Amino acid sequence: MSEIITPALVSLDEPLGTDKRAVIDALAARVAQTGRASDAAALAADAWKREQTDETGLPGGIAIPHAKSPAVREATLAFARLKPGVDFGAGDGPADLVFLIAAPDTAAEEHLAVLSRLARAFMREDFTAGLRAASTPADVVALVQAAVSDNPPAPAVAAAAVAPATALVVDGRPARIVAVTACATGIAHTFMAADALTAAGQQAGVDLVVEPQGSSGYKPLPQSVIDDADAVIFAVDVDVRDQQRFAGKPVVRVPVKKGIEQPAALIDEAVASVGNTLAPRVSGNADTAAAARAEGGGAGVGSAIKRSLLTGVSYMIPFVAGGGLLIALGFLLGGYTIAFDADKILGASTLWNLGDTSLIVYLGAVLFKIGALSFGFLVPALAGYIAYGLADRPGIAPGFVAGAVASFMGAGFLGGIVGGLLAGLAAWWLNSLDVPRWLRGLMPVVIIPLLGSIFASGLMLLVLGGPIAWLTQELNTWLSSLTGAGVIILGIILGLMMCFDLGGPVNKVAYAFATGNLAAGIAGDERYLQIMAAVMAAGMVPPLAMALASTVIDRKLFTEPERENGKAAWLLGAAFISEGAIPFAAADIFRVIPAMMLGGAVTGALSMAFAVTSKAPHGGLFVFFAIDNFWLWLVAIAAGTVVAAFAVVALKRFAHRRPVDGVSSGAEGVPSALANA
Repeated sequence: MSEIITPALVSLDEPLGTDKRAVIDALAARVAQTGRASDAAALAADAWKREQTDETGLPGGIAIPHAKSPAVREATLAFARLKPGVDFGAGDGPADLVFLIAAPDTAAEEHLAVLSRLARAFMREDFTAGLRAASTPADVVALVQAAVSDNPPAPAVAAAAVAPATALVVDGRPARIVAVTACATGIAHTFMAADALTAAGQQAGVDLVVEPQGSSGYKPLPQSVIDDADAVIFAVDVDVRDQQRFAGKPVVRVPVKKGIEQPAALIDEAVASVGNTLAPRVSGNADTAAAARAEGGGAGVGSAIKRSLLTGVSYMIPFVAGGGLLIALGFLLGGYTIAFDADKILGASTLWNLGDTSLIVYLGAVLFKIGALSFGFLVPALAGYIAYGLADRPGIAPGFVAGAVASFMGAGFLGGIVGGLLAGLAAWWLNSLDVPRWLRGLMPVVIIPLLGSIFASGLMLLVLGGPIAWLTQELNTWLSSLTGAGVIILGIILGLMMCFDLGGPVNKVAYAFATGNLAAGIAGDERYLQIMAAVMAAGMVPPLAMALASTVIDRKLFTEPERENGKAAWLLGAAFISEGAIPFAAADIFRVIPAMMLGGAVTGALSMAFAVTSKAPHGGLFVFFAIDNFWLWLVAIAAGTVVAAFAVVALKRFAHRRPVDGVSSGAEGVPSALANA
């Protein structure tokens, strides 16, 4: 690897312009003049786009405009010391030290690691003081090379943090906080925020551990550390990877720059959120969290596969829910025949030339078509994110392709599961190979998608797709043949599954089965619409039952935080959001879950017996227009809710409570996968 900075890339006290765009343009031109970028304008444009997303000025007169750009040939630093300084958006004034960090869009891991070490050097006062005192470009180059070496000097701020000030405590011990830092490019702010939070945590006397999620990859915190944490800080500009690991924890969520500028204030806020029932908490289905907990007690292939399956279903649900609701709205406007007429209407009419079609019917066709197209991603999304759960981003492309093949062959969601697992395992294996450095950058974007797709999709097309399609057809035939008591038994089974683990593997199997066959129901087989109605109704029972028990039947059996959660659970249950039951199940799993299962079985049986149908996969009471026999459906939900509520009250009064290892009474943490389907 060539030197990341040379004297030709250094500007000392030269006029580069009076605004930050001019400075960025000038530094980008230097990078191009040295042959390290093919197009100065393109590099400047990419850096400016990043600057507009979030200004890169930092306290202390520092600015770090940066970008990953296809115009960059090799990772490069360009430096300018400005007199006078230029405003880059920092709260304390203009910046006189400006680094343009330019990385190729396919930057190798070693380059990204070097750039991240430079970012961390900005937290050292000796480094910035040296830059201001430098008399020649060579002095700057020497300082930077020392900062990005494999053994850079320790941050000076750490020395000041040895003797903590007044410690922030929880239950008589130092507060335990975990943090995640991540910025859009994953190069600079990510690591600067991590170092700032670490130093501030030492100064405050708290036990704080940071997980920087940078472009060069990240090392997940041990799940045991997360489970023991009192609160979480997310200093991020992008989505937190595997956020479900932190599900239920009080959270402070801010832009990554605040992690650099106000780390002490964030720590104070995080500690203050502990014990505050109104504090925001990390949402999520706890699917990834459950898998991570399993890894803590013996990771293996089984744990990884379980995690990937749950991840796939969780990411699939928005496609299903959004698409299903759009289909339901299409029926509301255009009538149920719109399922057969939508293509014809959209082909013959436009918004400006409706012809013989009314505006309402035309809009119904539009909504139905959008929903149907969204629904078409069900199996590919399931397979794609199963593969993602196994192999991270390299698995997405071969997983989606395998899912598309499963759909093509009529293998349904079972085929999506098999295809996703095959693609994920292939991508994981390929990504684990020790390949030459020059080939490493091509692996995630070319090699893994190519070979992973050939392997997984080839197996599906040539060997596995046909048998899985046959099995799916046989299952459908069996369901269609159910009558009388068989239908009620099916409703009981579905109700038990929906309430068994509130979003865990069993729950997700039931929900995926219902949604995976919803399209067949809309096409004319009402048995599948009945299954969808039973599954949604049973999933509404746990939060509604706990709301009824904790706010109406016997308030004294529940703590004040539980009663507050019960008030919110009314609305959550009505919307088919099972998170409302999670705090209750987490604190008392062996009395809450059996009661919920009893109520879910009653609701599932009654819904199937009443032959209620639902053309919407989500929404609860708010999609009443998509539910036939709506009042009978309400009767089924009410019956199950009352049964479950009185059952949990009875169990709390008369059944001896069994302690659960690792579960804190009244906490939001869940011992197994407990969340919304």
